[in-house]
Amino acid sequence: MNWWGMDAARWQGIWQVFTETLVRQGLNLVLAVLILLVGWWVAGRARRAAERLFERWGVDVTVRPMMGSIVLWVFRIVTLVLVLSQFGVQTASIIAILGAAGLAIGLALQGTLQNIAAGIMIVILRPFRVGDYIDAEGTAGTVREIGLFMTELTMLDGVCLHVPNNKLWGSPIINYSANPTRRLDIEVGVHQHDDIGGAITALRTLLRDDPRVLDEPAPDVMVMRYAEGAIILNVRCWIATSEFWPVRFEMNRRIKEVVEQAGCSIPLPLRELRVVETARNAAAR
Repeated sequence: MNWWGMDAARWQGIWQVFTETLVRQGLNLVLAVLILLVGWWVAGRARRAAERLFERWGVDVTVRPMMGSIVLWVFRIVTLVLVLSQFGVQTASIIAILGAAGLAIGLALQGTLQNIAAGIMIVILRPFRVGDYIDAEGTAGTVREIGLFMTELTMLDGVCLHVPNNKLWGSPIINYSANPTRRLDIEVGVHQHDDIGGAITALRTLLRDDPRVLDEPAPDVMVMRYAEGAIILNVRCWIATSEFWPVRFEMNRRIKEVVEQAGCSIPLPLRELRVVETARNAAAR
């Protein structure tokens, strides 16, 4: 016997158990890593396959990214369960662990869960869809994708903007693309001494001759109010939503030409500066 009180045979048995356990756990570790890598790869493939399947079924493009994310995370959770089972963790224990972890994570990440819930509500109620231009209290852009946590927008200058779903869901949402037509209002000032009737007639002719202006509701030009040195006219018409900005820009250019051709003028704001010279200032010179 050695100084620990154990003979060589007992030491040999302990070493054998240790090496067998080490080899077994090492194999379990290698197998768990392989399961993790393969599971993560399969999850990505399953997501892409699900999105293609949804496209073949005619599922709305707004719903596809979120459904794909759900499929992705279902496969990842199953992969994690298989990895834990490699180390002898029972399924009931895994479910209990996941439940406790879910409760702890839910309390710690309330904002994240709110984003998930808001994303689900956006997909179900559809206040906007992919391709719509929206404005949620200053957060404006064209919707590119509605994800599980965030919505991706493209701003007017081409910049990509990621907005948490909860921020959009908790704000009033203006959807400029929801309706097929929009009303265009442009205010024009005409000098108070000019022929207002002639200006109105010329502007109505401009609206009538533009093929992009809809006949119903009928376009019109009316006097809105009186300003300092000018009478404000409102040029109003309905156009297709996709033509709104091109028509607005061109109308702003042509209105001035039409009004001037009718013998009227558009008064521009001017500021007159008068210098009063007193007798003291004159004497100081």
